[in-house]
Amino acid sequence: MKHAFVFIEVFGCEGGIQSYIQDVLGAYAQLAKAADHSMIADVFLLRDEPIHSDLKDDCFNYHYFKNEAAAETNNRSMTGRIRLTLALATYLITHRPAHVYCGHINLAPMVGKLCRTFKIPYTVLTYGKEVWDTLPTKDQKALAAAERVWTISRYSRDLACQANSIPANKFDMLPCVVDGTVFTPGSPPAELIERYQLQGSRVLTTVARLWKGDIYKGVDVTIRALPTITNAFPNVKYVVIGRGDDQPRLAQLAADLGVANQVIFAGFVPDEALIDHYRLADVYVMPSKEGFGIVYLEAMACGIPVIAGDDDGSADPLQDGQVGWQVPHRDPEQVAIACIEALSGTDQRCEGDWLRQQTLAHFSAPALVTRLRELLNIGEDAIQPLTTRTDTTAKSGR
Repeated sequence: MKHAFVFIEVFGCEGGIQSYIQDVLGAYAQLAKAADHSMIADVFLLRDEPIHSDLKDDCFNYHYFKNEAAAETNNRSMTGRIRLTLALATYLITHRPAHVYCGHINLAPMVGKLCRTFKIPYTVLTYGKEVWDTLPTKDQKALAAAERVWTISRYSRDLACQANSIPANKFDMLPCVVDGTVFTPGSPPAELIERYQLQGSRVLTTVARLWKGDIYKGVDVTIRALPTITNAFPNVKYVVIGRGDDQPRLAQLAADLGVANQVIFAGFVPDEALIDHYRLADVYVMPSKEGFGIVYLEAMACGIPVIAGDDDGSADPLQDGQVGWQVPHRDPEQVAIACIEALSGTDQRCEGDWLRQQTLAHFSAPALVTRLRELLNIGEDAIQPLTTRTDTTAKSGR
């Protein structure tokens, strides 16, 4: 059983899409091992260099097209695309894979044209806002002609359908997952409590980019909610993890509202320190507009209750409000009410062990392996009992 994957970049930079793709490839490797490596995949990478990774598996043949020789970035990109196109066309002719999986809408016109030419079925992977608006005609044609479209949430599916007239029944859900061996409950280090002066405090936390173009993350809304929250919990502090050019505005907002001493801007936190920062939180709050929201899974896997928006992809990780609070994402009053409820700790959604169990049941590495097996249409009789990765490292684009 031979497949092909075509991606822009997976290993050369950090980001939500890259992390997600690595999880999908890891799940594929698990299936290949369980099938005694009768599954083989060729992975075409436009901007990556040869990797040193756990995903350097026997079931993958990697093809790299990053071109450093050209002096200009545009020339380098165009040269790489031409080489990728020629190599993929040759591969399709000589190897005839059972299916091609196109990893980004920007590659879909090229992949779709080649696959249609050689009569090979293909699937396009989508993630979030790159398909939420009306796409160029060539991109719409590539989506419409695909056998299937995979996406991470119902919200992303619905927006892509509405904007591009793609029938909803063409889409399959392949959600993000969290590594439950990395994100676990635990006590925060005393050093962090001392660093941020959180002794005796109730802590709200957000992990997000603080760029002016990303105000939808809702950090400003949570700051506006703080005066009301403070009336119920005078010892509340708000730890904001992330960096960006919007931080001065947010700091000034906190000062104007008289809560500057309660807002701690922690700045950039590397992945290896992120778990301890999650453990500082009594509640994770991010009333946002997300395509999915991996941070909610990370917090809930740590047993931390979460507050998210009520009209975005977070409905999937929050299981339609069963495991977290969904609030209007630009409404400080509703954010304050939800934070007070969550800090009170009387709701089942605040029970850490239950919250973690419910999260991992649906959004763990084993769950991803099972879902990918279903989408690849691999019968249970074709594989041995599945094992799961235990060596995953935390990845983020923060």
